[in-house]
Amino acid sequence: MAARELVVLGTASQAPTRTRNHNGYLLRWDGRGFLLDPGEGTQRQMLLAGVPSSAVHRVFVSHFHGDHCLGLPGVVQRMSLDRVPHPVTVHHPASGQHFYERLRHASVVADVADVRGGPVTGDGPVAEDPAGTWEARRLDHPVESFGYRLVEPDGRRMLPGRLAAAGVAGPDVGRLQRAGVLRVGERTVRLEDVSAPRPGQRFAFVMDTRMCDGVPALADGADLLVVESTFLEEDAALAGRYGHLTARQAARVAAEAGVRRLVLTHFSQRYDDPRRFADEARAVYDGDLVVAADLQRVPVPPRAG
Repeated sequence: MAARELVVLGTASQAPTRTRNHNGYLLRWDGRGFLLDPGEGTQRQMLLAGVPSSAVHRVFVSHFHGDHCLGLPGVVQRMSLDRVPHPVTVHHPASGQHFYERLRHASVVADVADVRGGPVTGDGPVAEDPAGTWEARRLDHPVESFGYRLVEPDGRRMLPGRLAAAGVAGPDVGRLQRAGVLRVGERTVRLEDVSAPRPGQRFAFVMDTRMCDGVPALADGADLLVVESTFLEEDAALAGRYGHLTARQAARVAAEAGVRRLVLTHFSQRYDDPRRFADEARAVYDGDLVVAADLQRVPVPPRAG
């Protein structure tokens, strides 16, 4: 199992199909789990994917259309059934607080899980997590909608050869990482002497939206971008009318933003051949492309360099 991967739980848009469940995405990140846009049926998809409710530490809801949130009641009730021991925050547009409350308390249940609301009011940081900083950007959809991204802080990569030459080994490596400086015999060893910069990784999640400033802001420098591509370019007028992107628009943003791995999803049921999305996207994006399928696992690319 990859330490950092996307588990695709559903890839349909407004209406599910025989092969595509409503939306749902679980990002695994070094022992942390983030559930994004749990549409109807997400609890069952988690079972099929082997994802327990205890794997979820935060939930992110982009907006309150049903295909992005109607799975929330089942997931949070399962957390109580499983007696998940840690708190879980549900980040959601503040303007939909009344919808959140209805979904959170949709039916009678022995409510013992610590599930907390996390209203999002605008652009900027929404949570500091052990995995990094979660940020939100406003999108352009008929109802208030936000995209999210995870930004891991920059760090340093230890260089074994330099550590050995400096006489730093065992527990002293950790001490040097924490303090930034270590005395070894008569010599002072600085962290920068035995390590190299390690840029943090970025994950971005862009759901229902027309093209707007928030889309490239979220995608900028992402190692993994999950983005809706509800329509093909032949139906661009429909996409604009209903507040969605085409596969070509999504791919063009990824190319311009330097995205390393692009995951297209949220497909309209009007199309029966997913290869058409790939063909359209590859015309403008030459990076690593994934046309998502239900229950697929997509690794976050290894660190560059």
